[in-house]
Amino acid sequence: MGAFLGIDTSNYTTSAAVFDNISKSIIQRKQLLPVREGELGLRQSDAVFHHTVSLPELLESLFEEYKGSLSAVGVSVTPRDIEGSYMPCFLVGANSARCISAVGRVPLHAFSHQAGHIAAALYSAKRLDLIDKKFLAFHVSGGTTDALLVSPSNDKVFSIEQIASSLDLKAGQAVDRVGVMLGFPFPCGAAVDSLARKSSRVYQVHLSLKDGCCSLSGVENKCRDMFNAGESKEDICRFCIDYIMQALKMMVFYVTEKYGELPLLFSGGVSSNSILRESFEKQFGAAFAEPVFSSDNAAGIAILAGIKESEK
Repeated sequence: MGAFLGIDTSNYTTSAAVFDNISKSIIQRKQLLPVREGELGLRQSDAVFHHTVSLPELLESLFEEYKGSLSAVGVSVTPRDIEGSYMPCFLVGANSARCISAVGRVPLHAFSHQAGHIAAALYSAKRLDLIDKKFLAFHVSGGTTDALLVSPSNDKVFSIEQIASSLDLKAGQAVDRVGVMLGFPFPCGAAVDSLARKSSRVYQVHLSLKDGCCSLSGVENKCRDMFNAGESKEDICRFCIDYIMQALKMMVFYVTEKYGELPLLFSGGVSSNSILRESFEKQFGAAFAEPVFSSDNAAGIAILAGIKESEK
């Protein structure tokens, strides 16, 4: 079929990728958006500016390595596949993709950022066979802590139905808030993971769900209490991860009881946490993406564009 360009301009990362549908290989480039020390992200106007600066440089670097032609372009245009889902930062990628499509006279396919995460995780976990099957996916990141029922779709490759979520703080927000409190640079996932592994503690966390949905605001408050009490950074990080893991495990039990023992996939930046991955692979047989495909990336968008073109 050829090669497919994917573009994703999320709230955290500028990314572009080329997926070769013959070799099934991916070339990608990504750049974290700069965040000032002690801050927890960017205003949308700042994100738009940084994407506008970064995307041309990434595309130039990408096409210095990839010398071939393109069969289609894919781009993320919304955060999620739900009505009203919108962030201005995605306009940068959408406008660039439209220009490339028009100049190159190749088809343009639009997807959600969340769909891209799921596709990238399927690719990385070597489970692209699930594309035409029903499965359960958890998208655990700074913007979402969602349990999703994913089903085949003629229009969008697959349809995504949110079946449970966090009612307040998202998992990635909790990790980043705790990390910034401890003095780590944003985003804080890797630093929190590294220190949590050095703790000798394993915390038994007790919490409840509401119709399968969790609440994560308590983890930030508890970690702040631990910090003020002089507890070690290692133990604070471990408590943060154990709290999030317990919430996610309870959500897994809820959705599998309601929808059956379907294949289980984890995507999103928080899913790259090594403690979480080891626990959920062992207990649930869950499939995980490698960290480079768990964090924000355009690989999944490129893959989805390739799948759409193959359906013609």
